Amino acid sequence: MAVLNPFKAVRPTKELAARVAALPYDVMNREEAKKMAEGNEYSFLHIDRAEIDLPDNTNPYDKKVYEKAKENLNDMINKGTLIQDEQACFYIYKLIMNGKAQTGIVGCVSIDDYINNVVKKHEHTRQDKENDRINHVDVCDANTGPIFLTYRYNDEVNNIINTWTQKEPLYKFTAEDGVEHIVWIVNDKNDTDNIANIFSRIDSLYIADGHHRAASAIKVGLKRRKENPNYKGDEEFNFFLSVLFPDSDLNIMDYNRVVKELNGFTNEEYMDKVSEKFNVSIYEEDGQYKPECNHNYGMYLDGKWYKLEAKEGTYNDLDIVKRLDVYILQKNLLEPILGIKDPRTDDRIDFVGGIRGLKELERRVAEQAEGVAFAMYPPSMEELLDVADAGEVMPPKSTWFEPKLRSGIFIHKLK
Repeated sequence: MAVLNPFKAVRPTKELAARVAALPYDVMNREEAKKMAEGNEYSFLHIDRAEIDLPDNTNPYDKKVYEKAKENLNDMINKGTLIQDEQACFYIYKLIMNGKAQTGIVGCVSIDDYINNVVKKHEHTRQDKENDRINHVDVCDANTGPIFLTYRYNDEVNNIINTWTQKEPLYKFTAEDGVEHIVWIVNDKNDTDNIANIFSRIDSLYIADGHHRAASAIKVGLKRRKENPNYKGDEEFNFFLSVLFPDSDLNIMDYNRVVKELNGFTNEEYMDKVSEKFNVSIYEEDGQYKPECNHNYGMYLDGKWYKLEAKEGTYNDLDIVKRLDVYILQKNLLEPILGIKDPRTDDRIDFVGGIRGLKELERRVAEQAEGVAFAMYPPSMEELLDVADAGEVMPPKSTWFEPKLRSGIFIHKLK
């Protein structure tokens, strides 16, 4: 059963919330982060991507970067940009994008629930990416970005959320990307106790987004336990910051692929190879081909869009992983034809979130002057939960969630 605790959030003042809140650190590179934070001393990117405040040639994993993040965080607290609530609360966080809302509860989840698989995963992580956030969390002594969790819809939770969202919000602002962010503070002890009690009867939580941040938070917690062998279990380092949304509120977007070259094949040779496992037809209509169902793909090659349909024998609809479109493409095209054996580490492949549109695929292929792009049909939430329940993992870069949670609205201090 899940443990969900209220906490004393470090958070922006009401007047500065919109200026502090920033996209998560891992959806941008250094140059993009620096541009986003330009002219805004309050941007949380000064903490999440502190290398933007150091010389351009600074290694982003240098100890100086994490020390700068800590310095910037403490500076924001000392100046009153960030304040801390005096009592432990839950928070309700609503995001509205293109008229669709998702509403979650912000609290702290037990690291033991992650270890014992109450918090279920659907992706493997990379140690180098974990190490970055381990250092960041440990030096800053705080979870600076929430983990995006989901749970199967629960009427009791929904009723509490509906009651609180009728009240005056703590924050309400629209970010530069048009997404509206609304936050309420749940500071009534009866309701905080009730929320914790309801989640104590929920069997499973699922990581939707933030596997590396979650793994890093857990490893920092375990490190603190070693450093404090007489710990009692209620210390803040035993818990990690999360936002929990019901699965019914969420939709997965496509997560598309761009490959830099054709592994030595000419276009004609490549198309012959692809035709062995996929029915290939040129897309005659104007514009791009966006897949409309499972086992169909859009392929952009040499200035043209093609529709690919996986042939029978390339997938197994009875297997929860092998029926996934990302698995089918990897095992029947990316690996055997293009030589992409490990998409997590091969620098010939890049991944583009569906929020950027298919024009971005065209742009990247044109920029490379060669190569190929694939437009994917996204997996469903039910597929994600089924994979996690079975203890399996999805292929890398299977899911893209929008809207992105903003960092800096909630910070969880580890002591």
